[in-house]
Amino acid sequence: MVAKNTKDKKWSFKANFRIYILVFFVLAGAFAVFVRLYFLQIKAHTYYREMADDQHRNGQELIPKRGEIFAHDGSGYFPVAINRDLSLVFAVPREVEDPKTAAGALADILQLDSGEIERKLDQPDGWYAVIQHKVPDEQTDRIKERKLSGIYFSPEPERYYPGGNFASQVIGFVGSDGEKTVGRYGLEAYYDQELAGVPGHLEQEQDTGGRWISIGEKNIQPSKNGADLYLTIDHTVQYRAEMALKKALEKYEADRGSIVILDPKTGGVIAMASVPDFNPNDFSQVEDISVFSNPAVSGTYECGSIFKAITMAAGLDADQVEPDTTYVDTGEVNEAGYTIKNSDLKANGTQTMTEVLEKSLNTGAIYVEKLLGNTRFLDYVKNFGFGQKAGIDAIGEARGNISGLESLRDINAFTASFGQGISVTPLQMAAAFAVFANGGNLMKPHLIEKIEHDEGKEEDIEPEIVRSVISKDASLDLTRMLVSVVQNGHGKRAGVPGYLVAGKTGTAQVPKKEGGGYEEDQHIGSFAGYAPAYDPKFAMLVKLDNPKNVEWAESSAAPTFGEMAKFLLDYYNVEPTEEYSQKDVDLFNATHDVSIYQTPVEEETQPEQPAQPVEEKKDKNKDKKKD
Repeated sequence: MVAKNTKDKKWSFKANFRIYILVFFVLAGAFAVFVRLYFLQIKAHTYYREMADDQHRNGQELIPKRGEIFAHDGSGYFPVAINRDLSLVFAVPREVEDPKTAAGALADILQLDSGEIERKLDQPDGWYAVIQHKVPDEQTDRIKERKLSGIYFSPEPERYYPGGNFASQVIGFVGSDGEKTVGRYGLEAYYDQELAGVPGHLEQEQDTGGRWISIGEKNIQPSKNGADLYLTIDHTVQYRAEMALKKALEKYEADRGSIVILDPKTGGVIAMASVPDFNPNDFSQVEDISVFSNPAVSGTYECGSIFKAITMAAGLDADQVEPDTTYVDTGEVNEAGYTIKNSDLKANGTQTMTEVLEKSLNTGAIYVEKLLGNTRFLDYVKNFGFGQKAGIDAIGEARGNISGLESLRDINAFTASFGQGISVTPLQMAAAFAVFANGGNLMKPHLIEKIEHDEGKEEDIEPEIVRSVISKDASLDLTRMLVSVVQNGHGKRAGVPGYLVAGKTGTAQVPKKEGGGYEEDQHIGSFAGYAPAYDPKFAMLVKLDNPKNVEWAESSAAPTFGEMAKFLLDYYNVEPTEEYSQKDVDLFNATHDVSIYQTPVEEETQPEQPAQPVEEKKDKNKDKKKD
């Protein structure tokens, strides 16, 4: 047996120790390299691939052209929202030869302070200085004529509204949401996706200097321009409605007002005007942003005695009353500790249903509601569209409030029968009167007649019947009664010589914001109606908030309605349906603002610069309750 030499073993381990250490570090290093390569080539592959692509490929978003908006104008269309190319004027100061002379020339053309411009230009080492944004072509051409060294121009597209304040709350405007340009309010917001179009993308190889390689690989996804909108709104009628409203607010010292005009057969909005309004070209200067909203669709109010026509229509349709049905008016109704009186504070004795509307008797509306019953009355109110959105293509539409009726309490139903304790929108009330005008159908109101897409495809917006509300016979009976209101009742000043006009006035109190009850010194006057009565071309609502020098709507909203009705009947070339005398015409002219329908459309509604003709564009794109 040979004995092992332990000394040799120790010597061998010591001799190889350095080799072991070296192997360990080599393996550790190799492992570290492997791990690093794994993270670089596997885990971070996408990141470094994109980094490499960014170094030799360049991408650019292709911005589509925003669709434009047009209103009817005779046989053609009037542009109400268009795109125009302006210019950013900027300087490279180090290239400007004579800062003082250049500053003087720019200040004279751009109407700016020459000293401020000179300070921007007088920078021998400066590379870039903004002189003015959104400069029109006329001014840029004048600057170019001066051939100023170091002054340059860059395209700067702008959304432009040729009519200024024209239909501003209907149209809205284009602004920034903090990241991109989008439609804000009105149709610009509601149809933002259609108007904005779809962005495209261009990707191409570039050299180390960042220049395009002409023979390199390209990847192009074209942009898709936005669609154009064609409105049901008539430019001339809208302008006249805005003019009539402004004159009415001035004449009656009212705070606010709205006019809504519908085509009763289609539900198309012919005009929708509200004051105060704003200029979408200068929307950033508006201090009270509430004017951006459209009160014709988003504002609610207690409508007052206009609602008696709704109650009477329900009674006629349910065969509970006829125009000559009588009741005894005692002047008041007592219910649940409340005493409800007529606005004239009179007991009129035996009265027909027609006289209920002519004299606007609260007790008569309650009489009809009692015959209907609370549940059936509520059903009719809902069928007329109250308490729900009409579905119009507009931002911020309100439902109104009929929750008091849903409790089925008698006192709530009685007050609602003459328009108190419930709230509606001007659009809802105009659409309800259009039901009477078209024979009993509730039409869905709409602002767009057609949409023309980028590829030339046209999408027509067809009229839509929401539901049948009352029978044709009931609508005819009610029309006869509403004609009598204008001829014999509180609506006389809404009449037009030679025509039968149907309508109803309403003078409503304004609820207090806190504590319940009504304001003592505020009221809302309104008139809703249609003409000619038996073949209506329009249904219209006029609403004036808090007129201060008249108390009843028959002296404010009714004559404003009559002025617009006169204009519309002339505008549509409607032949007179009744005999009339020059004395009738003279009386009308003496009691109404004839300038509403006689003066020509002012030049201020025309574009400041010629807009591209629509046809060319197509080719290229291929109570206190009286009344």
